[in-house]
Amino acid sequence: MSEPQPNARAVKAFLLDLQDRICSAIEAEDGKAHFMEDDWKREGGGGGGRTRVLTDGRVFEQAGINFSHVAGDNLPTSATAHRPELAGRSFEAMGVSLVIHPHNPYVPTSHANVRFFIAEKEGEDPIWWFGGGFDLTPYYPFEEDAVHWHQTAKAACDPFGEDVYPTYKKWCDEYFHLKHRGETRGVGGLFFDDLNEGGFDHCFEFMQSVGNHYTDAYCPIVARRKDDSYGERERDFQLYRRGRYVEFNLVYDRGTLFGLQTGGRTESILMSLPPLVKWRYNWSPETGSPEARLYTDFLRPRDWLALQD
Repeated sequence: MSEPQPNARAVKAFLLDLQDRICSAIEAEDGKAHFMEDDWKREGGGGGGRTRVLTDGRVFEQAGINFSHVAGDNLPTSATAHRPELAGRSFEAMGVSLVIHPHNPYVPTSHANVRFFIAEKEGEDPIWWFGGGFDLTPYYPFEEDAVHWHQTAKAACDPFGEDVYPTYKKWCDEYFHLKHRGETRGVGGLFFDDLNEGGFDHCFEFMQSVGNHYTDAYCPIVARRKDDSYGERERDFQLYRRGRYVEFNLVYDRGTLFGLQTGGRTESILMSLPPLVKWRYNWSPETGSPEARLYTDFLRPRDWLALQD
């Protein structure tokens, strides 16, 4: 019996519904602001997207949740340099990508992405894969939040094999690593790419599980921290640490680079950047301070599930 062929239409339907559900969950947690929607078409044809951005809410300073679906006759050299078998193929790439930047420094920033790619050529089998994951970037971190985040990440992976969570947790730690700073971006989560083992249906189910578990991972942390009191010191440190987020997205992030190099919509691609950010020359936190604890205890790979009750 032959393997089911990739069903891009089913993937697109899931992604649009996922965007709707995550937007509803974030609006409910904020309690004030609503997402504005911007439907866009790719210049020169070849797809478009649905960008939703919430700004100046009660809880969230900015939240961007983007669906995009782009297509073309040829891939950029950045994509074919490491995958020469893709040269000369038409392609479709679709996904939901989001970044949430809260007001309160005790609420972490979070990121999630799930995506599907397919490249086709007449007379040959399609080349396809899934990718995605989610990661958490705290400023004033709590171990119980990191444990909950990773418990939920593991729950998303458990139906697919006992080795899945540790493999994609490790990949996340390695991917979201600022080499020039020698630190991780946050406390990690899941990251996977080029997933096509086990057939289309199996891989699609896993991508759905990751997407569906994001709000289960994030919203309880937001609810727990969003009313904590903070002052100028905490806010100043949050804006400084946001600079690391910008550095990663503009230097290393595959999605940002792919989007820009394929002629994607710049406003939608860069919606992940925070509205306010600070840089300081050669700054380091005072030893023993709450700010220093982020560096010493959290910005390195750890087995967070070893801390669970």
